[in-house]
Amino acid sequence: MVGPGELGEGERERWRALRAASEAPRSPFMEPEFTDAVGRVRPRARVAVVYEGREPAGFLPYERGPLGQGRAIGLGVSDVQGAILRPGLGLETGELLRACALSSFAFDNLEAEQRLFVPYAAEEHTSYVIDVEKGYETYESALRAQSPKFLKTTVAKERRLGRQVGEVRFVFDEREPAALRTLMGWKSAQYRRTGRRDRFAQEWITRLVGQLARTRAPECSGTLSVLYAGERPVAAHFGLRSASVLACWFPAYDPEFAKYSPGLVLHLRMAEAAAAAGIGLLDLGRGAAEYKDALKTGELPVYEGAATRPGAGAALHWLSREPARRAHRYVRSRPRLASLAARTLKGAARLRRA
Repeated sequence: MVGPGELGEGERERWRALRAASEAPRSPFMEPEFTDAVGRVRPRARVAVVYEGREPAGFLPYERGPLGQGRAIGLGVSDVQGAILRPGLGLETGELLRACALSSFAFDNLEAEQRLFVPYAAEEHTSYVIDVEKGYETYESALRAQSPKFLKTTVAKERRLGRQVGEVRFVFDEREPAALRTLMGWKSAQYRRTGRRDRFAQEWITRLVGQLARTRAPECSGTLSVLYAGERPVAAHFGLRSASVLACWFPAYDPEFAKYSPGLVLHLRMAEAAAAAGIGLLDLGRGAAEYKDALKTGELPVYEGAATRPGAGAALHWLSREPARRAHRYVRSRPRLASLAARTLKGAARLRRA
């Protein structure tokens, strides 16, 4: 067990080779650079290295809390989680947790290929994806077939934005720090407006995004995309990309321009630029949303839950998470209750701002 920054270059190369051998999409969240960035802002970050003889055969990035309660690295913001293991490695879940001195290992976006941890999942969720492997034109044709009105309306709004506000310009990989600060401001306002917890009010998340914005690696690179009208940014997105996957993470837009649907226009331009860069998949993340339903071409399962070992730490984990999870699941499974909950959150947010 070592800190992320203590891994040698040989171990990092082995990590990347094992990840390349996986059948799962090569999400940047599963690369050593993401774990490195979390390690710089989360002092309890660790990596367990599993050896066969002198050869690293597996890696488990995690964070360790009180009583050995473990959690996936970056839990709460990481959209893909799990261990990086040699295919066919004979390893038991309890054996790995015991070696890490963990009483539990919690996850909320576990990828489907994680055989060590999927049996411990309490819930299955859907992560929505856009497939541009065959090029943007093919994707656009699929959109036109499944929702012709949506595509026609969005493109018309983009043209109207250009006529009424200023020439529309898209930058796939913007390096201007002020644009990132603008995006974070929009996103914080969106969280507050909808009654959600403001992630950027948590210092470690703000610092993590800053770290990743400076990260440039073939399989994990921070990418800020901005849609401009004239010289003014109207929508932006910060995410991570590998050579084959763009992980869509923090999208937001200026509410002043909401009537032009700049967020949807931004995502279409991101899909077009990603395809041109050789990226085959945009992962929109878990959680239902109208814009995801409009843009998606497919779905991937992800899992939430915790692997545990008997003991006080496991019991504490259950008490701290399971009642709330069951309550959330009950509400989500009932559309009327879910709608009421969303309206209540927005109403509470308006009262706080008043």
